[in-house]
Amino acid sequence: MILEGKRILVTGVVNRRSIAFAIAERAQAEGAEILLTSFGRIKRMTERAATRLPSPPEVLELDVNDDDNLLALREELSSRWGGVDGAVHAIAFAPADALGGNFIGTPRASAATAFETSAYSFKGLAESLAPLMSEGGSLVGLDFDATVAWPSYDWMGVSKAALESVSRYLARDMGASGVRVNLIAAGPVRTAAASGIAGFDDLCTLWPEQAPLGWDADDPTPIADAALFLLSDLARGTTGEILHVDGGLHAIGAAPPAP
Repeated sequence: MILEGKRILVTGVVNRRSIAFAIAERAQAEGAEILLTSFGRIKRMTERAATRLPSPPEVLELDVNDDDNLLALREELSSRWGGVDGAVHAIAFAPADALGGNFIGTPRASAATAFETSAYSFKGLAESLAPLMSEGGSLVGLDFDATVAWPSYDWMGVSKAALESVSRYLARDMGASGVRVNLIAAGPVRTAAASGIAGFDDLCTLWPEQAPLGWDADDPTPIADAALFLLSDLARGTTGEILHVDGGLHAIGAAPPAP
């Protein structure tokens, strides 16, 4: 029960296949009290998913690109909990014309939307929660290795690189308050968000062949367990880190030939 008594906010649950759902489910099993966030037409899907958790949590309204929403979230959490011990940032979005292989042709506005929603929002969430984490806490974001250029990932890849930088600066500025900020660079998982990325199925096919530990793109639980570690006091000395949970593929330059 490594999260016993901790109050944790989880964003990004769309359905039961979401990585954030697996994190919420495992966090509850480890003793945490959970609240979810969602907004717009997706909120109804999040609410349905919430009913499948062991202890169905409420779903709070949050559009991370709306400053008034972020302020309202702080006020709501202050009223409900008085403080927050941890939060999971599992939010990313890029318009269709910012993905798919036409990197150079992506309009400025679409690239800006990808950055604002996928990277700047981590800062927005941190700023919103900072007054509620005066006694310390943990912020965990979901990443996808941004050290290389992936097929079709385009401006989402750029946004993930920005997310990694945002995380480091947040770790620098929030450490004095005892708040840890870390990312998990996950291998590909078949989620609703990933299904819209051209070439994603190819990654899911190649990844288990090249990762030293293998990889199951239908199993988000290794990522969820890593998130539990980072949210827990076991990671009390860790911040500004990018923890790779990808079967080890990030460490391999080229896969050996098949026997």
